[in-house]
Amino acid sequence: MNDSQKKSLVQQALEEGNGIVRLMPAWVPRSFCVPGRRLRLHPDDLYALGAHRGGIDERWFSSTTHADNGPGTPEDEGLSYIFSEGGKALLLDAMNMMAEALLGREAVEKYGGWVMYSKFFDNMYPLPHHIHQNDEFAAKVGKLGKPEAYFYPAQYNAALNTFPYTFFGFEPGTTIEQVVDCLKRWNQGDNGILELSKAARLKIGTGWYVPPGMLHAPGTLCTYEPQRASDVYSMWQSLVADYNYVQPSDLWKDVPKEHHGDYDYLMAMIDWELNVDPNFKQKHYLEPKPAHAPEAIQEQGYEEKWIVYGSEYFSAKELTVLPGRIVTVKDAGAYGLICVQGYGRFGKFNISAPTMIRFGQMTEDEFFVTHDAATTGVEITNLSSTEPLVILKHFNPGNPEMPMM
Repeated sequence: MNDSQKKSLVQQALEEGNGIVRLMPAWVPRSFCVPGRRLRLHPDDLYALGAHRGGIDERWFSSTTHADNGPGTPEDEGLSYIFSEGGKALLLDAMNMMAEALLGREAVEKYGGWVMYSKFFDNMYPLPHHIHQNDEFAAKVGKLGKPEAYFYPAQYNAALNTFPYTFFGFEPGTTIEQVVDCLKRWNQGDNGILELSKAARLKIGTGWYVPPGMLHAPGTLCTYEPQRASDVYSMWQSLVADYNYVQPSDLWKDVPKEHHGDYDYLMAMIDWELNVDPNFKQKHYLEPKPAHAPEAIQEQGYEEKWIVYGSEYFSAKELTVLPGRIVTVKDAGAYGLICVQGYGRFGKFNISAPTMIRFGQMTEDEFFVTHDAATTGVEITNLSSTEPLVILKHFNPGNPEMPMM
């Protein structure tokens, strides 16, 4: 399909949906993870991309970012496709060809386009202690730095799996020499880096903001993760739960080759003061904040909460439409969304949270809403008489309605 055909298909999709387009599920495997089995993907399809690629434990939303999964990774892994009756086109291509029609001129001029994505991360076991580099160090390997945020939706956490705790940074008083000593003991089994850290108990319905340069070992709640449009990391833990050996190459993954083996370089990559801050939780823990007066919920027929806020890179809301209600909801800018509970109508489309998805199957739970459609307002109907319709919405930088931390 040439560019003219792609542009025509995207325009057709926008016309079909009055500025709203359907997105196809984008599944991502990770070779160092074990699927947590809560993504509603059919059990027979957890290794649909091949056991050698790893199990599928991520689903990416509104993504124009390629998943960096090493050799054998398909060119479109992690990328979202727009779906229409005429076919499919990459959201990335749509953004490259007609970003202003999707995002509005201001977002394109100020931020360069759509510069975030979100995902569900679903792992059976905790991840290794790792960091995402900041802009300075990510640029050395041709990438962007990656801040990210977490929210733990109840709808995807019927099971907490093996370890619903996340380690953040290091205990105050930890020294650089202690950390380097752990990294140098990589091949001696567990390098002991978690002995220098401490874990926070994860609470469903809340979340965290994790700046770049912050070491973290995410726990086993299924996590909704708005983040910057980048897939950059460095793993600092050699063995997870006595079962999962992390390859040394993952420590040096996004480090320039000339600095492989250079521990001083690794230590420069992290934000040391952030990692030993005794007040990290007070500054980075996210409790939902109402987006409007709570007493207005019954009258307007819906409730909105900010679940990710205070970041210059992205934000997110949880929208709950009450049973049997028809509402019109306006937003200040374009957004992607995933429906996590209920069914009804979203603009001209059916919307529903799936019970079970086969790999390659289209769903009715994911959409992208253009700037014009968002600011005009989307009519949403909850067709259930008993169950709420719950939607998570992820936004580009600069939403003027976002509260601060």
